[in-house]
Amino acid sequence: MQKSPEAEQKVDIASLDADQQAAFFGRLQKNIHQVESWFEVQCRQQGSEIRVSGQAANQHQAIGCLHSFLQHAQARDLSERKVAEILMMHKNGQQAEELGQIVKLRKAQIKPKSRHQNDYLKAIEQYDVNFGVGPAGTGKTYLAVARAVEALEQEQVSRLVLTRPAVEAGEKLGFLPGDLTQKVDPYLRPVYDALYEMLGFDKVEKLISRHVIEVAPLAYMRGRTLNHAFVILDEAQNTTPQQMKMFLTRVGFGSRAVITGDITQTDLPGHQASGLKQALSILEGVEGVGFSYFSAKDVVRHPLVQNIVQAYEAHEQKHSD
Repeated sequence: MQKSPEAEQKVDIASLDADQQAAFFGRLQKNIHQVESWFEVQCRQQGSEIRVSGQAANQHQAIGCLHSFLQHAQARDLSERKVAEILMMHKNGQQAEELGQIVKLRKAQIKPKSRHQNDYLKAIEQYDVNFGVGPAGTGKTYLAVARAVEALEQEQVSRLVLTRPAVEAGEKLGFLPGDLTQKVDPYLRPVYDALYEMLGFDKVEKLISRHVIEVAPLAYMRGRTLNHAFVILDEAQNTTPQQMKMFLTRVGFGSRAVITGDITQTDLPGHQASGLKQALSILEGVEGVGFSYFSAKDVVRHPLVQNIVQAYEAHEQKHSD
């Protein structure tokens, strides 16, 4: 017996002015096309209504997504990034009210976009050492910087230390001009960008000059003890086991450490073991150490990035079986 099609559901956009409608639809109706693609539905406009047809569960997700578009278009804050966040949230069956871990900064509020991001923010507060592991675009570094800035503004710590190993895919840092700090600085650009967004350019430069914020290669951590600091180790998949142990033993009194990385993107030469991968195995079950894992569903960049990450995950799974 052939299944009868589900009744169409609709969203009324009569309340939107011309500019708000342009934001709602996107250029060349890109936003609507994305809803159709992501939720496997068909959308058609009839007067001031957007009618959605397809399987009931898919319709429900798509209608929720379109209502979110409508609300943000009315508030005139429906950017391309916001569209991607809304698509991801509804695709994963999540509601904004479920995600209560909001980072409150003086210049802005940072809100999680997925349950894993929400749990990650909670774990950073709960554990003195927390690992954030997953693919690019899941917000690991950005959210860690947000928690670090929050801790600094609330005087929970006296300084921020942001570091990463001096290894990059296909690059020889020795050929770059300057000392080791200057060589690594370009690769820490996402960290700088997050700091500028959260604190402002002038404030960041002032705090760096006063050594309240320190951005440095991992090699500069050797022999130090970091007390009353919020320490972030980024791109940790490129640490050796010795470097990871060295870093973890730098954490002092009143300090918190967040280690971020993607164990599928290791750039270490030859068959050298990843310190991040080893640490995840060794430290499992150690009191005071937390672990947060992300997947392609948590990618908050362009929606295409999520599809790319999922394709690679499927390929790797197929060849590991």
